[in-house]
Amino acid sequence: MVVIGLGGTIAMTSADGGGVVPALSARQLVAAVPGLADTGIQVEVVDFRRVPGASLTFADLTALVDEVHDQCAAGADGVVITQGTDTIEETAYFLDLRHTAPQPLVVTGAMRNPTLAGADGPANILAAIQTAAHPTTRDLGCLVVFNDEIHAARRARKTHTTSTATFASPDGGPLGYVVEGHPTLLNRLPDRPLLPTGTTRQARVGLITATLGDTGELLPALADHLDGLVVAAFGVGHVPTTWTQPLQDLAARIPVVLASRTGSGPTLANTYAFPGSEHDLLTRGLIRAGFLDPRKARILLHGLLTTGADHRTTTAAFEAAGGHGSPQDWPYPNAR
Repeated sequence: MVVIGLGGTIAMTSADGGGVVPALSARQLVAAVPGLADTGIQVEVVDFRRVPGASLTFADLTALVDEVHDQCAAGADGVVITQGTDTIEETAYFLDLRHTAPQPLVVTGAMRNPTLAGADGPANILAAIQTAAHPTTRDLGCLVVFNDEIHAARRARKTHTTSTATFASPDGGPLGYVVEGHPTLLNRLPDRPLLPTGTTRQARVGLITATLGDTGELLPALADHLDGLVVAAFGVGHVPTTWTQPLQDLAARIPVVLASRTGSGPTLANTYAFPGSEHDLLTRGLIRAGFLDPRKARILLHGLLTTGADHRTTTAAFEAAGGHGSPQDWPYPNAR
């Protein structure tokens, strides 16, 4: 078993000027876990980064994918990644789209840093290691283990700023729970799309949220600065009427994905027909995100653009990953 440390709250200690900063190594984190020695699981550590979750980059994650691949190829039974919770829902999905090995890959972190009473880091690390070491979690891709809950990377979302139960899967619920040290799975995802590995293209993908009274006057300027855009729309996929023409113009130049800002439920396709509705926007060339929330949609769009995907390929990928098409729609069936 290998634990890879990236930093985050779980690794923070007090700074001289007040507050906390990421300073603890992966070895120090593992050494502070009560009961780990009693499991008999042999753990190796990799001190990969020591940064806040908000400061992780796509370059960091690309290097992390390579590190996970190397560890699995060298014989690791599973890999646990500790990091800041701010970006877990994004990094986990990034990894899930690229983790080709059968070994379990688990991401965890903490909401209470080690200087606080009731720090949750040690318990989360123990549960993550127990999950990654168990054979029932093989071939599930990347999982998020937090507060003894096991979440699929595609569904996991941070839902609260301070609660130790912050991670949830609004569309489908947890895959299972860690019960008396054993991962217990109650359901599984029907499929897990994988992107081709080894791509080196760069992509700039933006995310813009529809808000009351926003005229959309800044939208035209985005085409010169982005390779793709995700729109976090109202409800099932609605925007102000003034956004329709700028979005149509953008969609003629770059892929524009229509997601919902609500946090759960899918974008629709044919229920509403007024200007700025989901049906109207899809006829103008936008791509439906389905059940993928805006942040997940941005991660997928970024990944597709780095492979050089065209509009047809991108649309097919979102149909499969977004749950409004068949898993067979995934355009990279041999990405293993």
